[in-house]
Amino acid sequence: QVQLVESGGDLVQPGGSLRLSCAASGVRVVMYTMNWFRQAPGGQRELIATISPRGDRNYTDSVKGRFTISRDLAANTLALQMNSLKPEDTALYYCNAKGKNPAYNFWGQGTQVTVSS
Repeated sequence: QVQLVESGGDLVQPGGSLRLSCAASGVRVVMYTMNWFRQAPGGQRELIATISPRGDRNYTDSVKGRFTISRDLAANTLALQMNSLKPEDTALYYCNAKGKNPAYNFWGQGTQVTVSS
């Protein structure tokens, strides 16, 4: 059984930092393209950061230079370090594991990040 469990969401002031974690079980993060998505209220789910099995990282423009995606292969976890947070970063953040086979596409339940003074 595959489980992705996010944690680390919180209320933070603009300019602050948060670190999100995603604990994976039933999948090896090194074998999948691991992604962070977010969905703001009333908005669509948006891909914001990706790390490939090879370790290549990509980011959407709005988070480049502020967010860093990483993985811990020994712990089988995914992380998202978020710095210089803005109110527009407020969203529900999801961890996603995507395999080469489209049938292998798994999601966590999400963790809420709210950026507000």
